[in-house]
Amino acid sequence: MLNFLKEFEKKLGIKITCSQETEPLGTAGPIALARDKLIDGSGEPFFVLNSDVISEYPLKEMVNFHKGHGGEASIMVTKVDEPSKYGVVVMEETTGKVKKFVEKPQIFVGNKINAGIYLLNPSVLNRIELRPTSIEKEVFPKIATENKLYAMVLPGFWMDIGQPKDYITGLRMYLESLRKKSSAKLSTGSHFVGNVLVDESAVIGDGCLIGPDVAIGPGCIIESGVRLSRCTIMRGVRIKKHTCVSNSIIGWHSTVGKWARLENMTILGEDVHLGDEVYSNGGVVLPHKEIKSSILKPEIVM
Repeated sequence: MLNFLKEFEKKLGIKITCSQETEPLGTAGPIALARDKLIDGSGEPFFVLNSDVISEYPLKEMVNFHKGHGGEASIMVTKVDEPSKYGVVVMEETTGKVKKFVEKPQIFVGNKINAGIYLLNPSVLNRIELRPTSIEKEVFPKIATENKLYAMVLPGFWMDIGQPKDYITGLRMYLESLRKKSSAKLSTGSHFVGNVLVDESAVIGDGCLIGPDVAIGPGCIIESGVRLSRCTIMRGVRIKKHTCVSNSIIGWHSTVGKWARLENMTILGEDVHLGDEVYSNGGVVLPHKEIKSSILKPEIVM
């Protein structure tokens, strides 16, 4: 991960500083741990973003919203169809002022949930102790009781992509958003169906059919006659001839043999080598493995 961030430092021309926990500190403790890195004396607010969600990140609009209400903290909320599975944020519709949080409500109290995108004044750091602690359950409710917490409804899509099947749903939403905003980034041509994102260094053979909802990373080689749909193919993967991959995630530097079939949330870790004509029905394969026989039902291969 640190190497990956170094790459992005160069790419974006910014400095990325890492603060590492030696023990898990929950969702608020790590902010206290990084206190010295977050306080620069300017008094300007800072963003806190959960790394397992994906959205369009309207950060400029959030800064304007935060400055406009004059409170201590702002959170993004998103509307969901089934609020009973989440913690619901009860707020004033006109001002966005947060009244309270209701964890997994059994009766309807609202349909807006915390989207994991925050903008906090430096004074919030004084509310967080350096111990395992939750920003959602301990810090925010206290700020709300003082009428200093405001919520802004996130425009566009949002998905928690912490689970593989949700990652694939998040990919679909992201590609759909790209289609609307900057469709030139998506691949076009007779090989492609629906929304497909292919790194320019990837090589795609003849007679392939790719899409919908596929992302192919740098340095990948997709040989001829391959069928890909609803999947992510990570950096340096080779998929050999006439293989079919759907609803799956293929990890870095893996190879998939000829005439193989992977489906039903198959996940290959880094450097996994799947033999020719192997079938995987929801197999989850840990890194650095060689698989020579089919995986007929969803299971973890250690």
